[in-house]
Amino acid sequence: MKRLAALAFAVIAACAPVPQGPEPIRLDFPEMRSFAAESPGPSQRPNSEIALDFIDLAFEMESGRKLPLFTRFEEPITVRVAGKPPQSLLDDLEGLLNRLRREARIDIRFAQGTDANIVIEAVPSRALQRVAPNAACFVVPRVQSWAELRRARNTPTLDWATLRRREKAAIFLPSDAAPQEIRDCLHEELAQALGPLNDLYRLPDSIFNDDNIHAVLTGFDMLILRAFYAPELQSGMTEGQVAQRLPRILARLNPRGERPGGQIPSSTSRAWINAIEMALSDGNSDNRRRQAAARAVAIGQSLGWTGAREGFANYAFGRLQIGNDATLALGAFNAAGRAYGQSAVTNIHSAHIAVQLAAFTLISGDANATLAITDEAIPVAEQHENAALLALLMMFKAEALDLQGKTDEGMALRLDSLGWGLYGFGSREEVVDRLNEIASLPPQIPPS
Repeated sequence: MKRLAALAFAVIAACAPVPQGPEPIRLDFPEMRSFAAESPGPSQRPNSEIALDFIDLAFEMESGRKLPLFTRFEEPITVRVAGKPPQSLLDDLEGLLNRLRREARIDIRFAQGTDANIVIEAVPSRALQRVAPNAACFVVPRVQSWAELRRARNTPTLDWATLRRREKAAIFLPSDAAPQEIRDCLHEELAQALGPLNDLYRLPDSIFNDDNIHAVLTGFDMLILRAFYAPELQSGMTEGQVAQRLPRILARLNPRGERPGGQIPSSTSRAWINAIEMALSDGNSDNRRRQAAARAVAIGQSLGWTGAREGFANYAFGRLQIGNDATLALGAFNAAGRAYGQSAVTNIHSAHIAVQLAAFTLISGDANATLAITDEAIPVAEQHENAALLALLMMFKAEALDLQGKTDEGMALRLDSLGWGLYGFGSREEVVDRLNEIASLPPQIPPS
């Protein structure tokens, strides 16, 4: 289940008083840009860590409930699309299926007729929210349509724990969201329909993480799915049986991972998860959300956590201080940046922090610092196929170039950001709002 993006993209104009910005930007838009559905790169962690991750992903659900048996599809898998899908969904699905065949070696294809193992139905967002208020999209077993889902609610039909093997599943995602949000839903929910049903906050390199940092399936995710469909495994196996076979499977599939690992991360405490979920929930007051994020930071510190969880707690705290306390926000973003900067595995996490830090440097009029931040982050956002993040970073860089008097170069970059912005944000109005918001951040130089 992909959660609503509670930490949605925004800039920090409210963190400090800034002069009235320039006239609203009016531009001719190019065609929407999209990615070629390439892998962000191979898994980089040792197999000893990945084996533990696999077991926790395969035999537990997000709620913490244990799954008694290993389950997967045992025959070639077919997929069809229902509802009123936008063209971007169909294009992105084709790219995703190609990646699953190429990288995870899963036999999965579009259905030729109306019968399919997995049905992907595009549903209006308001209807989705009535069924699952805190989810942007979700996947369920056994049913094949929205009408069938509604009839099966609150029955054992939708209980993953009662499966002995997977035969049918349905994915419900928004028909009216931005193309990137639909694609992100597609990646996570199709991966969960095929494999792991769990999300783990400790994973720095996976879409199976409720931090929503990764937009598309990573090399780690593809390795997990490839292991899920290894011939040595089959539906109905117990955790012990899978754990016994897993080291040899990973050694065969990922020989580069056959090296000593560091300290294996501890399990994520339920108290930390509860605090983060409260911080991310729009159903709580701003003050309660800030308190919850601060509590998550404190819990992580008391447990000695470093890396992805430390960074995310600080990132959440910083985002929630926007408009409330600029000093606390900047301190939290710097702490998150230090946590994420410990490893190349969390480069995309650092790129998310770069957006926030670029806003501070732009507000202060420091063009050189803004360029240094965005130049480092832009290739990372592109590699990880995050168009919304990429567009924002390009917009910040364009403003920094304007501050240096390089207005033609800045305008060319700004125009180049528009196609990515359409994919990431969904409409010209949304893109222009972000352009104008970022344009209001630099200190305005009075005419001479």
